[in-house]
Amino acid sequence: MKVAFLSGTSIVNSTLFASWAVKTIETAHGPVTYKTKGDFALINRHGYAFPLPPHSINYRANIRALADLGYQDVVSLNSVGSLKKELPPGTFVSCSDYVGLQQGPATFFDSELKGGAPGIANNLIPLLIAKLAPEFTIHPGKVYVQMRGPRFETKAEIRVVQHWGDVIGMTAAHEADLCTEAGLRYNSLALIDNYANGLEGTEIDFAKFKDLVKDNQAKVNRLFTRMLEILG
Repeated sequence: MKVAFLSGTSIVNSTLFASWAVKTIETAHGPVTYKTKGDFALINRHGYAFPLPPHSINYRANIRALADLGYQDVVSLNSVGSLKKELPPGTFVSCSDYVGLQQGPATFFDSELKGGAPGIANNLIPLLIAKLAPEFTIHPGKVYVQMRGPRFETKAEIRVVQHWGDVIGMTAAHEADLCTEAGLRYNSLALIDNYANGLEGTEIDFAKFKDLVKDNQAKVNRLFTRMLEILG
């Protein structure tokens, strides 16, 4: 099966992808470096040089690259914070809808009076949920709240948006919008690395967040190993 993956830095730097070929493609929105093996392609959304913060990612180039390479099915893995006490760190979720009100969505429609209908296809999620069980439990149908970044949200902001959705992040809404515009089928997977700031009495800072992501690396490596077997 021809499938492309979008991921964060911790996944692309994993030894799991060390043997994959590294290539670069020029797009109408800039160059994109990706890893590839067989029918799979993997893009680190933050880039391969100095990791870009979420608000500086060239989302349009990343998605255009996958379309130009002939991919239609995209599986995205995002690191998120939990907005619900019943979704603790270490939980895998799949989001079927999203909120992205803080900033304008990334779009390919710059010079024509047109707008894409939002949505997340999740066409591969039922297969992944079934085949990953019982080793992994994926909680589907969640709502993703996107904030701009790069800083984490204030406790007051979390008190407002925790009623909007289940998890919070800084990237998936842009990717879902662009995939829909480009005719690609976007599949959402997300790993909860932390409770959102102030939730369950937590304090959040970037150093602690990086430690939490590192703690989940083995779990994510195993998830990717299984997904490659299932989709291969």
